[in-house]
Amino acid sequence: MRDLLLIALFAFLGAAAAGLLGALVLRLLRHRSLVVSMSVVAGVAVTAMLAGTLTVAWAMFLSSHDLYVVTTVVAMAAVVSLVTAVLLGRWVAARSSELTLAARSFGDGGTFAPPAGQPTAELAALTRELAATSAKLDSSRERERALETSRRELVAWISHDLRTPLAGLRAMAEALEDGMAPDSGRYLRQIRTEVERMNGMVGDLFELSRIHAGSLTLAPARISLYDLVDDALAGAGPLARERGVRLVGDRIEEVPVEVDGKEMSRVLGNLLINAIRRTPADGTVALSAHRSDGGVVLSVTDGCGGIPEEDLPRVFDTGWRGSHARTPPAGAGLGLAIVRGIVEAHAGRAEVRNVQGGCCFSVTLPAV
Repeated sequence: MRDLLLIALFAFLGAAAAGLLGALVLRLLRHRSLVVSMSVVAGVAVTAMLAGTLTVAWAMFLSSHDLYVVTTVVAMAAVVSLVTAVLLGRWVAARSSELTLAARSFGDGGTFAPPAGQPTAELAALTRELAATSAKLDSSRERERALETSRRELVAWISHDLRTPLAGLRAMAEALEDGMAPDSGRYLRQIRTEVERMNGMVGDLFELSRIHAGSLTLAPARISLYDLVDDALAGAGPLARERGVRLVGDRIEEVPVEVDGKEMSRVLGNLLINAIRRTPADGTVALSAHRSDGGVVLSVTDGCGGIPEEDLPRVFDTGWRGSHARTPPAGAGLGLAIVRGIVEAHAGRAEVRNVQGGCCFSVTLPAV
């Protein structure tokens, strides 16, 4: 037993010395290729075995012939181990280089294409993560392109919508200044109307900029859904009567919600005004509010005839309009973008779907 312990001790001391030397070499070469590192690991393993064997052999006073035989066997094992380590290192390095080139391609704006061949489990996991990241980047680029397109359209439409009333205001102001206005009262009323419309557009732009900048500050309070809907219907009533549209409340449940009353009134007002303007005379705009499994749902259903399926994903984009009209009822294309921004600030979601004869805008808010 004592001899066995001495043999184990001498073998451990020899192997430990080789291991410490190998660790030092690995630290010095840690920035080199994987082939070099794997060769060092294989060399350390063989050297540790050789060092332990020689230490035990010398301690046991083996003959020179026996020591030569042991050394030769260990040397052959070292050659085979080093060759295996180099081949494996070159294979892994090649797969890593292919993965690097594939990652560089989608980093430069392309799409990630996994390299051919069978990688190791770790490289396969990295490949899957890169593929998932590439898909996310593609989706992000697509959203960025859509957002940039919406911004360009918004700038063009806002410029047009501002230029038109400004030109009219200038012409009416010049007519009043020169005393050429046959009915100065009518001109003044028209000037006031145009100024109010421009003020509304500027207010929408300011509200949208606050939403995009993340500076929209909410003051949530517990209020009844019935009161919120009732105020919205009362505010949109005059416009509905003017355009001959029936405005009704359908299935209004008295459910409490925790929202900013001012901002949510703006949401419902925008939805109702859009619905009334798009619904023909003698049509109906219905506002409903009820509790569902997903929270509290407020829905505005109109009679606009529906939205083309290809346009449904863009309805809440900044600058989107249901038509290319430049008339005042078309608006600046900001109302629905503001709706989505305010609803998402309340941790809710805004959706739209086509129904029989029109479309339905739904706002889902968290239940109290």
